[in-house]
Amino acid sequence: MGFPVGYTEVFLPKLFVHTLWFLGFIRYVIVALFSSLGLSDFLETDTVWQDTRTRTRPESPPVSALLIREILPVIKFDELVVMGDPPESCAVCLYEFEGGEEIRWLRNCRHVFHRACLDRWMDHDQKTCPLCRTPFVPDELQEEFNQRLWAASGVGDLHSEYISVPGL
Repeated sequence: MGFPVGYTEVFLPKLFVHTLWFLGFIRYVIVALFSSLGLSDFLETDTVWQDTRTRTRPESPPVSALLIREILPVIKFDELVVMGDPPESCAVCLYEFEGGEEIRWLRNCRHVFHRACLDRWMDHDQKTCPLCRTPFVPDELQEEFNQRLWAASGVGDLHSEYISVPGL
């Protein structure tokens, strides 16, 4: 059988690589020309791309996030007493825990995160663990949480007025 005489699959990648090389060469010539003319300030050679999805933070956290923060205690990593081995790193930022850092230990699933990492997660109206999606609020506190959330939203007052209107 043997090998076919012509490979179009090899030709196209070579053409693509040569095109990229040629565009890079043109960029180099333009940068050198502007630099020699003293116009290098007009070129942005050190472009910094910002990832707006991860950098944006809500101006004010949702009411639910504020209530969850009251429920989830903040402790120092040194104070964490866990059966077995304590976690080595935060699953959100991937940095290792250090002794004096503030952490939040989730009651339902027992996962541990840096306080700032979990607070940022909650600021985006997330109400579950970033790892296992277990709700932040323990079952025994869910009813109280719902009542406090209802009262804080102000909807409860409107709803009670709506119900008390005669003839409805």
